[in-house]
Amino acid sequence: MVSAVENMAANTSWAALGKATDLRNRILFTLGLLIVYRLGTFIPVPGIDGGALRDFMESAGQGIGGMVSMFTGGALGRMGIFALGIMPYISASIIVQLLTSMVPALEQLKKEGEQGRKKINQYTRYGTVALATLQSYGLAVSLQAGDIVADGQMGFGFIAACMITLVGGTMFLMWLGEQITARGIGNGISLIIFVGIIAEVPAAIAQFFASGRSGAISPAVIVGVLVMVIATIMFVVFMERALRKIHIQYPRRQVGMKMYDGGTSHLPVKVNPAGVIPAIFASSLLLLPVTVSTFSGNSTSPVMSWLLANFGPGQPLYLLFFVAMIVFFAYFYTFNVSFKPDDVADNLKNQNGFVPGIRPGKRTAEYLEYVVNRVLVLGSAYLAAVCVLPEILRGQFAIPFYFGGTSVLIVVSVTMDTIQQVQSHLLAHQYEGLLEKSQLRGKGAGKGKGTRKKRSPVRR
Repeated sequence: MVSAVENMAANTSWAALGKATDLRNRILFTLGLLIVYRLGTFIPVPGIDGGALRDFMESAGQGIGGMVSMFTGGALGRMGIFALGIMPYISASIIVQLLTSMVPALEQLKKEGEQGRKKINQYTRYGTVALATLQSYGLAVSLQAGDIVADGQMGFGFIAACMITLVGGTMFLMWLGEQITARGIGNGISLIIFVGIIAEVPAAIAQFFASGRSGAISPAVIVGVLVMVIATIMFVVFMERALRKIHIQYPRRQVGMKMYDGGTSHLPVKVNPAGVIPAIFASSLLLLPVTVSTFSGNSTSPVMSWLLANFGPGQPLYLLFFVAMIVFFAYFYTFNVSFKPDDVADNLKNQNGFVPGIRPGKRTAEYLEYVVNRVLVLGSAYLAAVCVLPEILRGQFAIPFYFGGTSVLIVVSVTMDTIQQVQSHLLAHQYEGLLEKSQLRGKGAGKGKGTRKKRSPVRR
């Protein structure tokens, strides 16, 4: 039997968007900030030789430089003020979350509710400034070593200006992401990465077909890539909507003089509870050590040369590390952020719900952890397959990064999550409208001709 909420959700139409003023304002606010982000990618860092940068990016576009440029929305290829992108913030978030699970003081701070969360966010911002400062210094020095700085701009002045510009750009992006999450629609950080990828896709598609016309890529490869992208999109949509339902039973309860029958429900556990976060985290860790070495040219140290040679896209160590990090972050993010078995078990116990055959409390938490562990085997394998298999094919045929599994996964997952949030706001607006109509009917019911006056309560 379909519930009232499910029936309402099925009848929710996009035409209701015009009536949902709050949702429309949120969408416009989000679009405005994303436009600001895109404009910032075209503002260059002072002192860069544009011609030398274009020549370098043409040679590095198929290497790790192309992947870094993809995650920064093309800002790195143009050496814009957002050249570092949002990756320092993501890396700082990873470090803080890892420390939270290992340091007792931070773990206690996490349990303090809203105040503890604000304190942890403050530590994440400090970490973002530190990482962005280190990366901007390394990038500025590497730009000088790679002869990409304009004549007469070499020296400490360029390094200081470059560092201030890049760190300021990263902090501004972090602020944009937080504002979108709080006052807009969707996850701000994911949307920034999503828009950066989408904005560069048309140029990548044009370049891809131009290579086909020139004979660099055969027609069979073009057809195969299109089929691969479509199949990847369909597979991602299917897996992101897949659920493992845990049966929940509620006992009979008495409220006043009335006895209510016990109900049944289910606890949905997604096959991939962490969403696109493991892929983004793993990619940020892979980009962290090689971003600097990409621009340093022949002056790279032996360690950086080894990293660039062995951790480039398509290399065995790169793929192995990528898979390991995806699996690790799939489990870590699920059990520390998206699905905490202890918290879920406590909530069920407080609501008098229980899993049939499982004792409430600790036993329920152990059962939930057991189920989620088994589900995550499939979820992490799905994430690794989607991210890695297209990367192998892409490396063999020199396909643009925008057709790789990671970019497709981010685009599809963020799109589905944003649409789901929009539908949730529409459903809430429709529900509020129904409540207002019912209240108006209740007020107008006593204004008819045959209505009686309200009786005063009888004393007993």
